[in-house]
Amino acid sequence: MEVFADTLYWIAIARPNDSWAEAARRAKANLGDAKLVTTEEVLSEVLTALAGGGPSLRRAAAAMVRAIQTSPDVRVVSQSSESFLAGLAYYESRLDKSFSMADCVSMQVMRSQQIEAVLTNDHHFTQDGFTVLISTK
Repeated sequence: MEVFADTLYWIAIARPNDSWAEAARRAKANLGDAKLVTTEEVLSEVLTALAGGGPSLRRAAAAMVRAIQTSPDVRVVSQSSESFLAGLAYYESRLDKSFSMADCVSMQVMRSQQIEAVLTNDHHFTQDGFTVLISTK
């Protein structure tokens, strides 16, 4: 089984005091041996989100992304012109939503890979029919 790992999940893992850290760890533990899938776009969004956290957090974030890229438990889908254009087309088709470009690319990857569940609490994924696995409950 594969599960998509979104930005919120990776940020919560990178910052131990993050308000979502415990919920993210709990959700991942409930998955057992499921393989995680993410995109380079998500990893770029993670690095951007953590950029203002100072040298120590930037160093930890970069190390985490490098570890993700080489982990046998995570499959990272590469960025490409095709993924960008597919995400852009989806972005344009959902003008009624506030989906980020990274979310649009992620949703397209999830559909193409038949992944239904996502490690996030982002309601945009729920709005688009995916199962969100991180909650405060």
